[in-house]
Amino acid sequence: MRHRHVARSTARSTVAAVLVASLAGLVGCSSEQPPVEETTPVTTLESSTSTSSSPSPTTPPPPPAPADPRERVPKDLHAKAASLLVVGVTDFDSALRALNLGVGGVIIPSWADPAIFTEEGRNIHALREIVDRPFTVAIDFEGGRVQRHTNVLGEFPPPRIMAQMTPPEVRGMAFDIGTRLRAQGVTVDYAPLLDVDIAGLEIVGDRSFSHDPQIAADYGIAFAQGLIDAGVTPTFKHFPGHGQASADTHLDTAVTPPLDTLKDVDLKPYTQAIPAVPQASVMMGHMIVPGLGDGQTPATINPAAYELLRSGNYPGGVPFNGVAVTDDLSGMVAITSRMSTAEAVVATVAAGADQALWSSGANIEEAIGGLVAAVDSGEVPMSRIDEAAVRVQQQYIDTGQ
Repeated sequence: MRHRHVARSTARSTVAAVLVASLAGLVGCSSEQPPVEETTPVTTLESSTSTSSSPSPTTPPPPPAPADPRERVPKDLHAKAASLLVVGVTDFDSALRALNLGVGGVIIPSWADPAIFTEEGRNIHALREIVDRPFTVAIDFEGGRVQRHTNVLGEFPPPRIMAQMTPPEVRGMAFDIGTRLRAQGVTVDYAPLLDVDIAGLEIVGDRSFSHDPQIAADYGIAFAQGLIDAGVTPTFKHFPGHGQASADTHLDTAVTPPLDTLKDVDLKPYTQAIPAVPQASVMMGHMIVPGLGDGQTPATINPAAYELLRSGNYPGGVPFNGVAVTDDLSGMVAITSRMSTAEAVVATVAAGADQALWSSGANIEEAIGGLVAAVDSGEVPMSRIDEAAVRVQQQYIDTGQ
C-alpha cells in the first residue's frame, strides 16, 4: 500500500541529497546489548519511505475505549507496580515472558529479532491475542540515526532534514511513520526530540530539528501530531533539555548549564509542545542540572525535575499530567555508574516517574520486588504508585486499548 507523499518535489530533492550523506548507524536511547544494525542509505525520499508495505493512511486508528482509567488500575500491589515497567525484549518468547510477569509494556530495540513484527502467530499481534490485558509496545523511531528495524518499517530522514520541509509536510511524514508502526502493533514512539542543538554534541546533532527553540518546537509539534493522527503516542524528550549538556549520558555523567539558562533556551519548546499535544508522554533525561533540586542528581531520579515538569513552573510553562517515562536505566553510564537497574527503578518511581524503562530486559522480578518492598517500607508512598498507574492506563485508553 502506498504511503501519501508529503514532501514537495523541491523538498524531496533536498532531502534526498542530504540523506545519502547523513543517514548512519542507529543510535538510541540505550546502548547496552549487541551493536545496532546498519542501515543502507537511499537515494530518494520516495524510495526511502516505500521499503515496506503499510496500511492505507485513510484507515483510522481504533477509537479510545470509553473507560475511567482509575477503574482499570490493578488492585494487587504487585500487579500495580509491574504495570509501571517497560522492558526491552529480543523476540516473541522474551516478550511473552515479560508480559506474563506483569510488565506494563515492552520496547523493541534494534537488536530484537525482526520476526517479532513479521512472523505470523509469533508477532506483536499474537501477543495481544494471548495476553488478556492492555500493554504498551514502544520503539525508538525518530528518523535518521534513530530508526529501528528499517527493513520492516522503512527509512526516513533525520529531523534536521525534516526541518527543511514545512510543518504540515512533516506531520504527514510522521503520520506515515505512525501508520507503519501501528500496523505492526506499536503504540508508543519515543520521539520526537525537543532538544535544542546548542553545544554541538554528537549524540544530539541531526537528531535535533534545530538550534533555534522555536523551530524545534514547531517541528516537534508537527511530528507528534502526525503520530497522534495514526494512533501512536509520541514522546517529547529529553526533559529538561540535553542540547547544552557536557557529555553523552550513554557514556558519562552529563551536566547542563544552570537551570536559569535552560529556562531561556532548552525548556522553550516544551512551553508550546505540551499544550499542543497533551496526549504525548515526556521522557526524562539523565542530565544533572545545577540549580534543580540538589544540583547533583540526574533528572530521572531527581524529584525536583518531575516537579518542574508537573507544575510547568518555568517561563511560559504549563502543567503536565501525562506519562513521564525515564530514559534507559540499564544502558546509560549516567545511571549505571550510580546504581543497579532494580535500584534505579525504585529511585525513578519514588522521584516521580510513571514508567521506568530499561532496554536490557534483565532483572524484571527483582525490579518488581524492589518496588513492592519500597512501598511496604514506606520509601515509596502508595499514592505515588496509584497516580502513576492511572496515567499508564490513560495512555492505553488513548491508543484504543
